[in-house]
Order: sequence, then C-alpha cells, then structure tokens
Amino acid sequence: MCSELRLKMLVWFVFVLGALSAAGEVFVAKVGGKVTLKCGVSSYVRSLQWYHGNDFLHSVSQRGFPRRGYVELARRSVVRQTNLEISSVTETDAGRFTCSADGTRHENSLSLFSVSIVPSADLLLGSEATLQCDVKGFIGGCEVKWRSPNVDSPEWSPTAQLKPVTSAHNGTWQCIITCGSNQFSEDLTITVQEPPPTTSTTTASLCSSKDSPKTTFAIVCSALLSYFLL
Repeated sequence: MCSELRLKMLVWFVFVLGALSAAGEVFVAKVGGKVTLKCGVSSYVRSLQWYHGNDFLHSVSQRGFPRRGYVELARRSVVRQTNLEISSVTETDAGRFTCSADGTRHENSLSLFSVSIVPSADLLLGSEATLQCDVKGFIGGCEVKWRSPNVDSPEWSPTAQLKPVTSAHNGTWQCIITCGSNQFSEDLTITVQEPPPTTSTTTASLCSSKDSPKTTFAIVCSALLSYFLL
C-alpha cells in the first residue's frame, strides 16, 4: 500500500513539473523587420505548439502534418526546428509568446521599438525638437535611453527634448534598449544648420560690397535698406 502511494505521488510530482512554465526571454525587434523567438528547447519527443497570448499559431509533431492557426500572425510566421520566425513585424505582434514542448510551457515576450523626431531630422540652430524612442510591449527590468553624439553629454530618457537646438546636437543619436544581458540599438541622424540670413541682412551685405557702383545702384540700395528697416 505504501509503495503504491509513493508511486502515485512520484507520478503526480513528475506531471506537475512537466506542466510548469520555464523562465523565458525578452526579445526586441523593429517594426517591419524580422525576428526569431527561441522556444527554450532544442528538441521535443511528441509535439510542440506556439501561442501569441491566447491565440494559437502553430503546432508540429513527430507524427502527422503541422497545423497553423487562423490569426494573421500565423500567416507571417513559421516554425523552424523549435523556434518561431516572424516576418514583417507589426506593432500588434508585441506581447507574450508561449512555446509548449511536450507539455512544458516556455514563456517569452516580444517588445517592439521605433524612433522618431519632431519636426524633422533637419534642424536649425536655436529651434526646438523632440526625439522619441517608443517601445511597445515594454517589459519591467528593461532600460530605454538616448545616447547623444556628444561624448560629454549625459544620457537622455526615452524622450529627449532639445531646447534649444545647438551644434552639439548634430550627428548620430542612438536609442539603446537594455534587457538584462541583451542590448539593442537604433540610430537616428540629426543635421543642424545655421538659419538662413534675413532679407535685410542680405541687402545690407550686397550694398556694402566693394564692387557696388557708386551711382544709381547706390541710390537703389539706400532705398531698399530704408524699406526693410522700417
């Protein structure tokens, strides 16, 4: 009786271990790109399934044909060995993924990032701009920051406010995402230019040129200067 009870407890204990979720990884990808999510195992005996949240994506087994889910993500993804390869990544792909191999669940998560600047990457000295590093499906424990091209500048938060724009902001900025030992980055190049001269400054420069004639043209220049300085 006792040996039979111990056997039942052992079988139940092994079953519970097989149903537990193994610790997963955080994967980071760029919208529009391609990413491969690792299951966490290199092989399986009976079957393997992939889910995105509660949506079924794929099922493969050592016997029979593979099955594919009906959601749009299933059509853009494929199982290679045990890993899930996703093409043409969209923002809706962010979130939790589950790989179930022979009953053992491996939880992973996918975060997506994009960089932008308002109003544009071509800026004038003295103007203002906002750099944004957006992360969808952000997981706690990950750090997002901007690194300036100026080595003496401190690192910025995910939103960098340039007020005002200076020559030190010119160059390639980096959005850096760090999740544990994994690090990802995306570059954004900013061009800072001098503002164009005003009309009055251009006219004054033209009229003060040594090559300007001293006759009728000088009179026209004087009239133009008087008009723009009103």
